Amino acid sequence: MDSQTSQSQTPQVPQQPHTFQVDLRGLVDLLSHHLYSSPKVYLRELLQNAVDAITARRAEEPDAPARVRLYAENGTLRVEDSGVGLTEADVHNLLATIGRSSKRAEGLQEARSDFLGQFGIGLLACFVVAERIRVVSRSARTPDAPPVEWTASDDGSYRVRTLPRDARAEPGTTVHLVARAGAGEWLSPERVLQLAQDFGSLLPYDVRVGDEAVTDLPAPWDRPYPSPATRRVALARHCHELFGFTPLDAIELNVPLAGIRGVAYVLPSAVSPAQRATHRVHLKGMLLTERAEQLLPDWAFFVRCVLDTDSLRPTASRESLYEDETLAAVRDALGQRIRSWLTGLAAGDPERLAAFLSVHHLGVKSLARHDKDMLRTMLPWLPFETTDGRLSLEEFAQRHAVVHFTRTVEEYRQVAAIASAQGVGVVNGGYTYDSDLVEALPSVRPGTVVAELDADTVTAHMDLVDPAEELALSGFLAAARAKLDPLGCDVVLRAFRPLSVPALHLDDRDARHEQARAEAEDQADDLWAGILGSLRGNAPRARLVLNHLNPLVRRIGSLGDPELMGTATESLYGQALLMAQRPLRPADSALLNRAFIGLLEWATNGEEGR
Repeated sequence: MDSQTSQSQTPQVPQQPHTFQVDLRGLVDLLSHHLYSSPKVYLRELLQNAVDAITARRAEEPDAPARVRLYAENGTLRVEDSGVGLTEADVHNLLATIGRSSKRAEGLQEARSDFLGQFGIGLLACFVVAERIRVVSRSARTPDAPPVEWTASDDGSYRVRTLPRDARAEPGTTVHLVARAGAGEWLSPERVLQLAQDFGSLLPYDVRVGDEAVTDLPAPWDRPYPSPATRRVALARHCHELFGFTPLDAIELNVPLAGIRGVAYVLPSAVSPAQRATHRVHLKGMLLTERAEQLLPDWAFFVRCVLDTDSLRPTASRESLYEDETLAAVRDALGQRIRSWLTGLAAGDPERLAAFLSVHHLGVKSLARHDKDMLRTMLPWLPFETTDGRLSLEEFAQRHAVVHFTRTVEEYRQVAAIASAQGVGVVNGGYTYDSDLVEALPSVRPGTVVAELDADTVTAHMDLVDPAEELALSGFLAAARAKLDPLGCDVVLRAFRPLSVPALHLDDRDARHEQARAEAEDQADDLWAGILGSLRGNAPRARLVLNHLNPLVRRIGSLGDPELMGTATESLYGQALLMAQRPLRPADSALLNRAFIGLLEWATNGEEGR
């Protein structure tokens, strides 16, 4: 028999399974430094356990008392609840088993949606601030069971013992905490009250710290008010207390299918679209997070929300929302609610809409960019910078047969004054979302002609110069073209207004791309230059348009010195670049310096010769 056969016939000894060994100190460190953002969550866990215990008891005894009391003094905290309580078996099974939640207990699974906690971490969070936890509990389900005491230390050890029946007369649970070194401040009466009010103001039961009430129901958005004006004032006060600002308006958020009630407050000042808006979310009355970022669509960055929900899922730390299909549906529903508010303002309160748009037009433009109905609704209201002043696209399109626009602010500044003088209407599309909205205009306003403004269009609207007069200036034009040709710029002569502008520098994106390609080709090695050269296109070059109506241009054209005319042309070119507020290339800066020095030399030499 060979060795393989021998091995195959060797009986396999079943291996005994092993259980995980948990280092409680290490787990507490993990909770405090990685799962939870702050030690303050310990109080939320205590409140959560108490509320869930009351919920469990009331599921079987609807008339059972619903009280939670917190008492803090001298580095200790006592939390009493009138909940369902625990037997000795429950204590061993639930409190001493990491990761097991009482909400998974038999008979409670079907009611799980009524509970806040779902992850079974429970009292472990208290070790973040406490060195010892003592729990005394009496079960409401098993009235004959004696009270039980569970005492645990942060070294991972615990003790369980039964107590005399008179140690706790009523069902419920009391949790005692003793602060760890350096954490006493978290168990001070002032801090406990502040945290309890922060986390539990919307809880459905009677919660008190000493004699101080914690809950404040109904929520401000659910309270009856004698008039809409009174409601607005009350909500504005609530917003200021909660977020620190007085809102422009308050938007009711009511999504019954998702179990959501709340309010969105409109910011009184503009914010960047890149700034992530954070919102305050309560889960079944308990504060879940003050920094929910994914609650609203990205375009709704101009509001801050506070709401209560019973449908959204929390993450394991219960400090943020779990991204799932439910959250996506809620996000769409809340976005629709904000859209409806905007539509309502446009239909019935134009003054409030104008006040809102004067601050937050950017957010509405972001929305209108993707929503044709919203663009159609907001078209008469959204402001744009144009050569006719600050107008809506609707009003601008009524004035001009063709809606010309530029894609950058620099292009608009380059041509705005000249185009306006020639009767060409131009919209500045260089601001965020503006060019996209102008291009979408025909889709909501059929028949509107939209065109991107280019150098040819501007030049075509300028008057041609009499051929005889242009011929008389041929020497000047030749000298000017010779000077600017190395810079990739042509020179043309036109008559345009205003007369005070001697020259206009025009280019477009194609011309700039070709210019950048040519500059790269000049600086590249032979191989790369050959590749760039093969990409040379037929794009129009930049051009310097000289204004024949300007007296200075006429005087320069009458100079007899070609070198001086070239230097003067360089000066006009540099001045036109500066007027267009375009960034200067090294070659442009060198030209400006050269022209300045040349004119100084000519002026001083002319003075000496006189």
